[in-house]
Amino acid sequence: MNLESLVEKFKQKDEKAFESLYNMYSHSMHGVIYNIVRDHNIVQEVMQDVFIKVWHKSDSYNSEKGRFFTWLLNIARNAAIDKTRSKNFKKTKQNLNSDFFVDILETSNSLDNKTDAIGIKKFVDKLAKKCVEVIELLYFKGYTQTEASEALKMPIGTIKTRNRNCIKELRNMVLN
Repeated sequence: MNLESLVEKFKQKDEKAFESLYNMYSHSMHGVIYNIVRDHNIVQEVMQDVFIKVWHKSDSYNSEKGRFFTWLLNIARNAAIDKTRSKNFKKTKQNLNSDFFVDILETSNSLDNKTDAIGIKKFVDKLAKKCVEVIELLYFKGYTQTEASEALKMPIGTIKTRNRNCIKELRNMVLN
């Protein structure tokens, strides 16, 4: 069955279509969510929330606005960021074990694992360094634009413009 008909059946609340889409995209979603929350138990919780949300809001997907995969990953990414901003998440991370910090130190300078999780490493590698910096903070580390502005010591307007231009460049590479 092709993706378009699968998505249409999903929008009509077909459970088999939902199961097929879950099997197709859960691995990629797991990678994106994990790169933001850094806790496998929380990843499962967020993934469950995301799939419940997309099931209930399946009719809001519009193929004219973008691909289903992109729609799904944006919901997952936003849910993971929302989770990290919650009071409960912050309380659980107050007394982190050293493994958490070692992992951060090992991966903070490299997008390799992060971009491999969603299959765009080859495209991100082609971007200018200034684009990689902004994309890494905003999309892979879950920074807000204000936080990215502070971290990179740039005006927020520059961050917004660079983000828009870099994502446009990345989108052109991926779609062409």
